[in-house]
Amino acid sequence: MAQAFFITGTDTDAGKTSVAAGLLCAAKQQGCSTLAMKPVASGCEMTEQGLRNSDALALIAQSTVQLPYSQINPYAFAPAIAPHIAAQEAGVELSVADLYRTAQVILQQQADFTVIEGAGGWRVPISNTEFLSDFAIALQLPVILVVGVKLGCINHALLSAQAILNDGLELAGWVANVVDPNCARLAENLATLQQLMPAPCLAEVPHLTHANAEHVAEYVKLIPQSML
Repeated sequence: MAQAFFITGTDTDAGKTSVAAGLLCAAKQQGCSTLAMKPVASGCEMTEQGLRNSDALALIAQSTVQLPYSQINPYAFAPAIAPHIAAQEAGVELSVADLYRTAQVILQQQADFTVIEGAGGWRVPISNTEFLSDFAIALQLPVILVVGVKLGCINHALLSAQAILNDGLELAGWVANVVDPNCARLAENLATLQQLMPAPCLAEVPHLTHANAEHVAEYVKLIPQSML
C-alpha cells in the first residue's frame, strides 16, 4: 500500500531533510520504492545544470523512482531567505494551485513511500495571501513534524502541533531530532514532549556528527511498519 507524508519542522534547521532522507533510506532498506519532493527551496547553488538545492539532492539520493530534478524541486531560488521573498526577488509568483499541480506528478507515481518536504516551519508564507501550510491542507496528507530539540523546542513543538491539528490535518507523529548537542536537561525535555504532544513520538535521533541518511535511518527504522 502506497504511503505519502508531508514533512514539516518546528523551524528552520530543525532537521527536516535529515529525517526525511533517513525515512526514505529506511523504507528503501525494507524493499520499498521511494520518492520525495522539495517543492520550494531557497539557498540554491548555480551549477552547469542550473540552480540546485542540497536538501533536494539529498532526497533524490534516497529515491528509487527517478524523475527530472525540475519535478522534484520545481521552485529553486539562490538566496537563503524566506521563500516568498526569494520568489518576489526572482519575479516568480508562488501559489498553492501551482504547487498542488506539481505535487500530483509525484503522488501519481504511487511509490511505496513518498515524502513531500516543506520549507522552514509550518506557517511559512509563499505569497502575501497564502502559506505553505495551505499547500499541505490542499494535499490532505498526514503530517510528520520534526522537532529540532534545543532550548525553546517545547513551545515550538506544541504550537506547531496545535496549528497542524487546527488546520484539520492528521498529525501522524513527530520525530525528536537533537540539533543542540549541549541541550540542557535533554532527557527532561524529551519526557515533557512525550507527555504533552498530541501525537506519538516516532523516533528520537541523537545529535549526529555526520547526519547522513544511513546514520539517521538507524534511528527512524523503528517507525511502525504500517508507515513504511
